[in-house]
Amino acid sequence: MITSEPEADPFNEHRRLLFATAYRMLGTVSDAEDIVQDAWLTWHKADRSEVRHPKAYLVRTVTNLSLNRLTSARATREEYVGPWLPEPLLTEPDVAQERELAESVSTAMLVVLETLTPVERAVFVLREVFGYSHAEIAGFLERPEPAVRQISHRARKHVAERRHRYDSDSAQREEVTQRFLRACAGGDLNAVLEMLAPDVTAWSDGGGKVTAGRRPVYGADRVARFLLGVLAKPAMAGVTVTPAVINGELGLLVLAGEEPIGSCTYDLEGGLLRNIRIQVNPDKLAGLRRDAPSGDRARGPEGTD
Repeated sequence: MITSEPEADPFNEHRRLLFATAYRMLGTVSDAEDIVQDAWLTWHKADRSEVRHPKAYLVRTVTNLSLNRLTSARATREEYVGPWLPEPLLTEPDVAQERELAESVSTAMLVVLETLTPVERAVFVLREVFGYSHAEIAGFLERPEPAVRQISHRARKHVAERRHRYDSDSAQREEVTQRFLRACAGGDLNAVLEMLAPDVTAWSDGGGKVTAGRRPVYGADRVARFLLGVLAKPAMAGVTVTPAVINGELGLLVLAGEEPIGSCTYDLEGGLLRNIRIQVNPDKLAGLRRDAPSGDRARGPEGTD
């Protein structure tokens, strides 16, 4: 008896692309996972005979689900306690080597994307990150192609005006990260100061769930004292701070045993830390767990097809 292999499910084939799309649109791991799950339900309820292009259908579904989620999330974030930062995501080293892809998922880029309207963000992500044509995006969003072109131009200009090009050399980043880690661990104020740009800013996202600064900290001296003050707290006894690739760039992962309790990402300019973003909200740490398949999920379309 001759048997044939069961036909592969297009949803599983494109799952990583769907997560990558939702994560870049929403900036949160948990919401992106929810969107992928909702897309799965929609896919399995669909009449497959009517779906000629499964990948396009699935991306369209995720895009519109994400748009709905992002629109409702805006109101929630207006009431957020303290600074709102994207959820960090552990990514594989080879993802970080793909510079363009890594840049699109960097914390700095996700922060810039937060300043776009939901529709602008959707168009920018689909066009600039995943390379869909204006015609394809118009079909996804059910909008005229000329309107999508205008939105794309506006979003690209907006991002370009707010996007700063920071140091991207991986060897330099590793060297600076190790020096910064040693300076902080040694409690040496002067050594930490030497690592910080004069106009450095530090943000902490605790979401009102744990103790964290409710306002940004500005200036090298204040930021250095803030960081050392946090590390000197009794709650930090026994905590491990280790380098890890987070959102496509080397950062710091904070662990209590094997459990992540925070992360620190930063931008480098002239070999100095300029923007420091500390995520300690326990509701936003799922993407930092090493047993989570986040490295795969962070890949773009080249890693899905």
